[in-house]
Amino acid sequence: MVESPVFTPFSIGPVTLRNRIIRSAAFENMAYGNSPSQDLYDYHVAVSRGGVGMTTLAYASVNRSGLSFDGQLWMREEIVPGLKRITDAVHEAGAKCSIQLGHCGNMTHRATCGCMPVGASSGFNLYSPTFVRGLKRAEIDALVEDFGHAVELARKAGFDCVEIHAGHGYLISQFLSPYTNHRRDEYGGSLQNRMRLMQRVIKKVMEAAGDDMGVIVKMNMHDGFRRGMQEAECLEVARELERLGVHAIVLSAGFVSKAPMEVMRGAMPLRTMTHYMDMRKFWWLRVMVRLFGRMMVPTVPYKEAYFLEDAKKFRAALKLPLIYVGGMVSLNKMEEVLADGFEGIQMARALVRDTDFVNKLRRGEIDRSPCGHSNYCIGRMYTLEMKCNRCVANLPKRLQREVEEAENKWK
Repeated sequence: MVESPVFTPFSIGPVTLRNRIIRSAAFENMAYGNSPSQDLYDYHVAVSRGGVGMTTLAYASVNRSGLSFDGQLWMREEIVPGLKRITDAVHEAGAKCSIQLGHCGNMTHRATCGCMPVGASSGFNLYSPTFVRGLKRAEIDALVEDFGHAVELARKAGFDCVEIHAGHGYLISQFLSPYTNHRRDEYGGSLQNRMRLMQRVIKKVMEAAGDDMGVIVKMNMHDGFRRGMQEAECLEVARELERLGVHAIVLSAGFVSKAPMEVMRGAMPLRTMTHYMDMRKFWWLRVMVRLFGRMMVPTVPYKEAYFLEDAKKFRAALKLPLIYVGGMVSLNKMEEVLADGFEGIQMARALVRDTDFVNKLRRGEIDRSPCGHSNYCIGRMYTLEMKCNRCVANLPKRLQREVEEAENKWK
């Protein structure tokens, strides 16, 4: 067995993990009908048996209006037994289990969320595309309660931690960012006002989590474009989260509706994305992506640990545990991240490529993931379940070429 600080325990609030590696909350698209499925069970149990310290079920919406995919979890009483089946199996495999809770805000359609999409402010979201209505004060009050109720359901379902999504241009991030928040009430204008929804949500979440659940928040270090949040304001958000008592922060960046590849790096595989789209429902989107996709979703160069230099500035300014995410594929780089003062490491693509990745690292069979960073899994994920191209039989030749072109570029 390899001796490394990566394989030592650490704690997130009241929860102790067997090692420092966490399967990040990358969207699986496996919650068919917004409920747990056998595929979701199989994947997270496999990752847990594969050696992670904790696995995270992704992007569960706290209410119906926060749904952006049919394959996305929607927190409600009827799915608790299905979730409990997953957490029981994860625990039996020796890992802890977390669930990411959030609300997509304007990144949806009426057919999915059951209403006109809502956000921080009214307007038009070109990337969905759809008209959006700004939330009213009473709706904000109800939303805060929904977050608290979702945490209570997570406890009943046996989760050890919850991760609140406050980044990537989803609803809390839409309130934080001046790009999407044009409100003129107490939730808009100054950063203090723009943080108000986040503050209320986190206070409610901490209350519901009590003293036996870990609370993690994923947030941006920058939005990734000029009119969005920059580092200085994001540092203030992080300091406020620390003041509010959250147990750990995941440091990310990017904005799904404006700078999506800032989150994931590399190129969006447009041929893959359009290949899997349902022509009956999304023919217009398929045409738009083929004509303007590279302009709408420009490539951002990939390199291993691409957020590390930005994250180190936050590490220097904060005392609470920080979890690094972004391009982790090798044991050497993981050890470097821990040596820089980060307590935990999140990853997803390496664990989509091989659910047994952590075990293989610890046994010394490999020292890095064979993931080629083609982002096929991401292009596919918008329509079907997330899966690595290496796990797909009879991949069409044009998609094989796209994968090979991308992998050769980031070698």
